[in-house]
Amino acid sequence: MKHNRRKWIAVIVTTVVLNMAWFSLDADGVLPAINLNVESRQAEEACIPLLLEFASEHCEYCTLLEEEVLNPTLLNRDYDQRVLMRKLVIDRSGKLRDFNDKPISAADLASRYKVFVTPTLLFLDSRGRELTERMVGVMTLEFYGGYLDQAMDASSKKLGDLGRCE
Repeated sequence: MKHNRRKWIAVIVTTVVLNMAWFSLDADGVLPAINLNVESRQAEEACIPLLLEFASEHCEYCTLLEEEVLNPTLLNRDYDQRVLMRKLVIDRSGKLRDFNDKPISAADLASRYKVFVTPTLLFLDSRGRELTERMVGVMTLEFYGGYLDQAMDASSKKLGDLGRCE
């Protein structure tokens, strides 16, 4: 009887530890988009573009992009002043809030933006308008970080040109 109790305690502790590790890994990555109305206003107040990553559940290129480029970018706190990143997984159920604070699925939002390939990165203003050319797919991972920086710079310049920043 004592042996079974120890075994069950070990199973429970292991499960809790593994769940904590899984959630901490997810928290360190690109946060999910929940309310684009609020998140776009946060970006607008900071005078930075909102970067939306459209991904799918079993997309190996999405995982590769996040692990090799996006997550390391988020670790560099300088990027907090350049872009606000959020992620939409288009094949997950559930709703988020769009730029008009209306409920919408990630798949419907992807259709609205004509996103057909994952990963796709959009750089948006507070009204949900694209600021610069979107980044579709992953061709060469070695240069992706540079392309990402160029897109961030172009988006920020466009915000300035539109008079959205002081």
